[in-house]
Amino acid sequence: MRFQIMHETPGRMRLRADARYMSLRQADILEAWLRAQPGVDEVTVHERTCGVIVSYHGERSGLCRALSGFTYGEAEQTAGAQIRSSRAMNREYKEKLVFLCVRHGIKRLFLPAPWRRVLTICQTIPRLVRALKTLASAKLTVDVLDGIAIGASLLTGDHQTAGSVHFLLNAGETLDEWTHKKSVEDLARSMSLEVDQVWRLDKDGEKRIAPLGSVVPGDRIIVHTGHILPVDGILEDGDVMLNQASLTGESVPVEKHPGAAVYAGSVVEEGNCLIRVTHAAGDNRYDRIVRMIEDSERLKSAVETRAAGLADRLVPWCLGGSLLTWLLTRDVTRAVSVLMVDFSCALKLSMPLSVLSAMREAGRRKITVKGGKFMEKVSKADTVIFDKTGTLTRACPTVVEVVPFCGNDQQEMLRVAACLEEHFPHSVASAVVKAAADQGLDHSEMHSEVEYVVAHGIATKIGDKRAVIGSAHFIFEDENVEIRPEDQPVFDNLSQSVSWLYLAIGGVLSAAIGISDPLRPEACLTVRALHEEGISKTVMLTGDNRKVAAAAADMLGIDEYRAEVLPEDKADFINAEHEAGRTVIMIGDGINDTPALSLADVGIAVGSGAVIAREVADVTIAAEDLRELVWLKRLSDALMRRINRNYRFVMGFNGALIVLGAVGLLPPAAGALLHNTSTILLGLDCLTELLDE
Repeated sequence: MRFQIMHETPGRMRLRADARYMSLRQADILEAWLRAQPGVDEVTVHERTCGVIVSYHGERSGLCRALSGFTYGEAEQTAGAQIRSSRAMNREYKEKLVFLCVRHGIKRLFLPAPWRRVLTICQTIPRLVRALKTLASAKLTVDVLDGIAIGASLLTGDHQTAGSVHFLLNAGETLDEWTHKKSVEDLARSMSLEVDQVWRLDKDGEKRIAPLGSVVPGDRIIVHTGHILPVDGILEDGDVMLNQASLTGESVPVEKHPGAAVYAGSVVEEGNCLIRVTHAAGDNRYDRIVRMIEDSERLKSAVETRAAGLADRLVPWCLGGSLLTWLLTRDVTRAVSVLMVDFSCALKLSMPLSVLSAMREAGRRKITVKGGKFMEKVSKADTVIFDKTGTLTRACPTVVEVVPFCGNDQQEMLRVAACLEEHFPHSVASAVVKAAADQGLDHSEMHSEVEYVVAHGIATKIGDKRAVIGSAHFIFEDENVEIRPEDQPVFDNLSQSVSWLYLAIGGVLSAAIGISDPLRPEACLTVRALHEEGISKTVMLTGDNRKVAAAAADMLGIDEYRAEVLPEDKADFINAEHEAGRTVIMIGDGINDTPALSLADVGIAVGSGAVIAREVADVTIAAEDLRELVWLKRLSDALMRRINRNYRFVMGFNGALIVLGAVGLLPPAAGALLHNTSTILLGLDCLTELLDE
């Protein structure tokens, strides 16, 4: 396709495609393809005029060369060209509004009065029927108010007011629906994969393009470097580096080998792979996250629920006010003016929009919030509980010392430990595996099936001997491991400045592995900032020994700590805080944190942690910087301030409109116009950014 440059300034180019017509699909493909080009910052495609506006940095010549070779067919084959937009929905609602306005204008300007009256009656019948059905179900809602207002105008012969009110109600409802749907769709789309086609390996070994919807469990698909995994599956062939930031928040690619489970949403940064599908499209981990976001309004905050309930409870009062106005003035117009203004629309639209906008704002910071009620809880929280390892620490602990016992070889003990720990999804286990790799130690399987004991360690058999590795509590209390008398002095002199993993084979201590777990550089600033944001109590719960825990708590400025705790101890501590009337946030990353995460008012999982922790948690934050927690607290506080401010505005402004209508200063059509306009403007304000930073 050829493009003509219509206007150009440094870093910005306005083009026109050499085509008579551009479909919505073509516009989406072109926009997505341009966004994927190197140096392109922003793109806008106008399908009606075939116009394109591109903002870019870097070399102009490279962009021009790319544009000169553009074809829809080639662009659609790239991953970037699979991105969809809300273009079709926006056009649908724009056309609806234009049709409403044109139809109303033609009726008012060109139709004779008798025809206008007949047309008004026909148009308003569905709204009157809806009001009657609502009354028949013994409910009083805003539909009843609207029906009574229009019906009263028709009965008194004021067809012009009835027609104007009907038009304004339709326009307001269309705008409300458009605003709400766009907000939900933008939030869901920001997390969705939007892949339409895949390369599928058929039974005859041929590679063919297939629609994603046709892929079923058991199919084998090929994913190339730079592409997104569209479904969950098992890696059958190929060693790849996967970027799982969209799922976990971790920026460092993860190495995957044949036999490993891989999840939709991961990006193949290096290598090509063959995946055996385990979940069809729409039933994988990433799509479940998208559905969670779309359904998140069910997890409404208490203030949203109260606002919606109040809006419904005010309907009878509005109806009573209208009746009282008519009884006192005998003026139907004034009574209808009171009915034209209700609190329901603004309250029920602005509150969810504010929450959806805040969740989308959090999503841009790689913070996933599963519902508005959790943001309200974050705002109200006065206690924050941290797990230590992988949360307050770098999540990259290192092995600093290996002390062998029983005359064992130091490297052999590290090799055995790595062989066991490679099955454990935790940062400490990763440190042991990495230490063995750094020393070039091959730790291929030498044991039977491993047994993972939550918050304790790992047990298996090497030959006919039971082998265990884990904490001191697990090794010496649960497993009753013995220390040879000649090894006791060495054991007693182990450094207390590091954490220790203990390896025992055949019931005898075989080695101790010293782990240094440096604190995150921003952890101290995070704790201090949380106190400044209104958190009165910070707590650290860890399975580490008391000396290590005490030193960490002192360095961080933590108010309170518990050492050598088990998962049930963390849960008991949270229960005690609840009984004391405190609202608790729990932050963790491991399998052993899941009971506490589910029990806290808000469970926050660090993105690089265990999958089950992220599934259980109410919020997931990126692992790179704990200060995102402070930002989330500020965002939640700003959200609650906006909701409360909107509540006061709705009650005050609409209350004033009701009074003006009752005293005869505001006709019904003007009241409906002001009411709907304020609702739309309030909704648009709710979509603005809460925080500038």
